[in-house]
Amino acid sequence: MSDLAIRVQNLSKQYHIGEAKPRYKTLRESLISTAKSIVPTNLKSSNQVPETTIWALKDVSFEINQGDVVGIIGRNGAGKSTLLKVLAHITNPTKGRVEIHGRVGSLLEVGTGFHPELTGRENIYLNGAILGMKKTEIDGKFDEIVDFAEIEKFLDTPAKHYSSGMYMRLAFAVAAHLEPEILLVDEVLAVGDAAFQKKCLGKMGEVAKQGRTVLFVSHNMQAIRVLCQSAILLRSGCMSTSGYVNDVISNYLDETSAGFSESLDTKVQQLPHDPSFRLKKVNLSQNNQPVVYRVLNGEPLEIELHFQVLEKTTGLRIFFDICDNEDTLLFRSFHDEMSEGIPVLLKGDYISKAIIPPDLLAPIQYIIHISAGIYNLRMCIPYPGIQIPIMVEATGNYNRAYLGDTFRGKLAIVIPWNLQEEN
Repeated sequence: MSDLAIRVQNLSKQYHIGEAKPRYKTLRESLISTAKSIVPTNLKSSNQVPETTIWALKDVSFEINQGDVVGIIGRNGAGKSTLLKVLAHITNPTKGRVEIHGRVGSLLEVGTGFHPELTGRENIYLNGAILGMKKTEIDGKFDEIVDFAEIEKFLDTPAKHYSSGMYMRLAFAVAAHLEPEILLVDEVLAVGDAAFQKKCLGKMGEVAKQGRTVLFVSHNMQAIRVLCQSAILLRSGCMSTSGYVNDVISNYLDETSAGFSESLDTKVQQLPHDPSFRLKKVNLSQNNQPVVYRVLNGEPLEIELHFQVLEKTTGLRIFFDICDNEDTLLFRSFHDEMSEGIPVLLKGDYISKAIIPPDLLAPIQYIIHISAGIYNLRMCIPYPGIQIPIMVEATGNYNRAYLGDTFRGKLAIVIPWNLQEEN
């Protein structure tokens, strides 16, 4: 028996942009069409956009074996969701061929596959039936699904009354617990609180360990690293690269970083005017080389701020926050924390540097917020200030003996330990 789960050959999907041309017209549409036809050509709008097409996917080919856990990554509009919809038989390809070997369960959008008039209970059984499961099989998983989704109170309420969070909890619980051989998951972390997201990741990890095939679309690179052994990078509908997950993510981050420095300069230039303070430039660097998005956690990170004091100012404080990918504040640092008393800055140009030490930031995505204010008076750069996303890559000292082990935490501080044999 073949180990092949999915084979995609020269897959392409085309969509029409512009006014659709229905096969049949209503009476109202026919009357409007007739009215348009008698309007002189020179009176018609010159701004009409001709109907055109786009290729959401173009000549995509790959193979996935049973038990593989594969991340699908790429920028918005790259074709990730379209690919999963084709694999789930929600939409048909324009060209190419798809082979699926196994029962497919999917979680693509909030509410996909749910009937709004049916209750949560009825939707569970409906989805199970769609997957080809017998009622006795669904009965055996029913309590687990309800417990995971945490919707027991609303189990017999029509789904149309569910919030988006309730929809997502139930949809994920159904997709993960009804044991399809192939599970397609699209941005499950986009909806729901942190506790639910953690719960979903844990369940997906269990699914992967059971030998089922998982395709996981996400913008959360840390989740992709933790769950997936390999990844596929899509760019503008085409397959850019595929292979070992860390290599593909590095490729993606290199692509993503293009243009970040320009956007940072634009953010600085667009700051509101303040009579006392003007931020001129922000530089991030490691080993005297500019950093654009990608940061190595084993090297110090230097934040350099160029600013101008427009008048003699007492209590001017420039600071940055380091927040995790859920925008939770981890720590804040002020430029004058080591000063004796409240400093006074005279009119002039200044450069202030801060160095984040190595082996501090864990390999996840962070947001650096840069702001400034005058103590007990006003904010010169309104919060959240200049926001700089960074992706930290693991190169430091932690877990050196267990490089493949999952890091647990938001910070990667190395604590000295001493081990000796007791006599």
